[in-house]
Parts: sequence; structure tokens; C-alpha cells
Amino acid sequence: MAEVLVERVYTIRLKHKMKKYPRWLRSKKAVKYVRNFLARHLKAEKDKVKIDSSINEKIWERGAQNPPSKIRIRVVKFDDGVVEAELA
Repeated sequence: MAEVLVERVYTIRLKHKMKKYPRWLRSKKAVKYVRNFLARHLKAEKDKVKIDSSINEKIWERGAQNPPSKIRIRVVKFDDGVVEAELA
């Protein structure tokens, strides 16, 4: 089993980034933004970032047009480079 290198809690602001997209694309873009944010901050590849279904459900719970303005996420990075994220 892989060893834990880093464990952090992030509060990611989504509102300021999602306003520039059409309303019907906002939740889809929010999920991509979370993945890119985690890859950038934890120095991992995008394909090694695993987002838990609870994060996806939280973003999509109000539909495609109205994602939450911010989301709090607990992130764990393992020594093999895999990053797992779940709702905090």
C-alpha cells in the first residue's frame, strides 16, 4: 500500500471562475477546475487526481447552472503520485 506524503484541507473558490462561462456549462467547468487546482497545488498529473463522488454530487446538487460559490475539500497525496480528494 502506498504511503501518505501530504494531507491537506483546501477551500476552493469557484464563483469567481464560473462567472465567465455560460450558465449551462458552469458545473461541468467547476469539476474540471477542481481537478486542475489540485494538480497544480499538489504538483501531480491531472490523470492521477482522483475526485470522490461526494465532491461531484456537491457541485451538481443544484443543477448545471448554479454550482456552489466555494467548496471545502480534504486531499491526500501518496508517494506514488496519486492524489485522492473527498469532501471535508
